[in-house]
Amino acid sequence: MQGVRSLPAWRVLTGTAIAALGLLLLLRDGALLLADLPPLAHMALIGGLWAAAATAAGTLPILFAQNFFQRSYDAALGLGGGIMLAATSFSLVLPALSASRNAGAGAIGASLTVGGGILIGMALVMLLGHLVHSERILPAAGQRRTPAAMKRAWLFVAAVAIHNLPEGVAIGVGYGGVDVAKAHTLATGIAIQDIPEGLVVALALRSVGYGRVFSALLGAVSGLIEPVGAVAGALLIDASLTLLPWGLAGAAGAMLYVICHDVVPEAQRHGHCNTAAGSLVVGFIVMMVLDTALA
Repeated sequence: MQGVRSLPAWRVLTGTAIAALGLLLLLRDGALLLADLPPLAHMALIGGLWAAAATAAGTLPILFAQNFFQRSYDAALGLGGGIMLAATSFSLVLPALSASRNAGAGAIGASLTVGGGILIGMALVMLLGHLVHSERILPAAGQRRTPAAMKRAWLFVAAVAIHNLPEGVAIGVGYGGVDVAKAHTLATGIAIQDIPEGLVVALALRSVGYGRVFSALLGAVSGLIEPVGAVAGALLIDASLTLLPWGLAGAAGAMLYVICHDVVPEAQRHGHCNTAAGSLVVGFIVMMVLDTALA
């Protein structure tokens, strides 16, 4: 079998120069776009970047640790699920009910509005989920690098990247509302949850044989959708405050679906149910304290 010939140096240099020029133009256009964003969208962008940075930070152990135990994966997933659950309850559903009542709705009307928004958010994530088949595709620890295992790992990366979108939107909707302190708490909680999420993405790739740096890099990249979603959510609410209850409830529905459909089943798939459940309760308490005692 003939070896693959390397490209001529001039082609490599030309391609690198074109890529660098394209990156500079993209950064320039991005800077111009950011300059025109409303103040709350700027804050949402910072919150989304903070969450993306937390995702990247979660991948760092993959660069240094030699081995990971499956129980550690499941505990990390459970902790993240508990944080997301508390954030959904205290930072999204309750503010959505309050926003709906402030807009003039009665108790029943506010409840129906929030319930409808939750269903819409769930339906949107289900629609996105059709792009990848994300159920139970995280490889087990130590799995060999077979084509099937590699496919499952890449599907998991895609699923996490897609599911990061509603988290980013939730951050943006929070900043687009009226309580910036609540938005800060929500962004902090999602960022905490993103740390184990970044780790499990890197572990999924590492477990099928990819290198440490590549696995960590892809784990970090999976969180970059969150700043985009944060800006989009803030701009949506900035366009019309009447959308605030629907936006908060929609983000809550999206996160609830991700928790029930992906995080909890995946955390318990390998039999460490008590570890996963206990970690979920701890995560819920941590986020509850952040949202009720420190906000």
